[in-house]
Amino acid sequence: MRLIGKQKLEKLKRKNKGNVSLTKDINKLIVDIEMNEWKSKADLKETRSDANCVHSDGFYFFNLEVSRTMILVVFEEGEASVVWVGNHQEYEITFKNNKDTIKKWLKDNNWI
Repeated sequence: MRLIGKQKLEKLKRKNKGNVSLTKDINKLIVDIEMNEWKSKADLKETRSDANCVHSDGFYFFNLEVSRTMILVVFEEGEASVVWVGNHQEYEITFKNNKDTIKKWLKDNNWI
């Protein structure tokens, strides 16, 4: 699968280069996305148990547990696009742990 916005993940790795666990988790996420063509939510969850569907148009948050880093990705037509990257505190401030707030943010930023 083609990964669009990979530079956001690379920037996150550079910003946290001393955090070996986070770098490893980001690299694994990149490989998992690029090496798979998931056909269903179940297929995705089988590979990435941290994937949480937050909108029916194919938007998923990945929760990298080691550092509570949240990465929002949309899957569509053989491509995955990195939409948002941040730590859990930034996630709570931006999205308030609420799918309605996520939907509003996606609309406000022209993703849906």
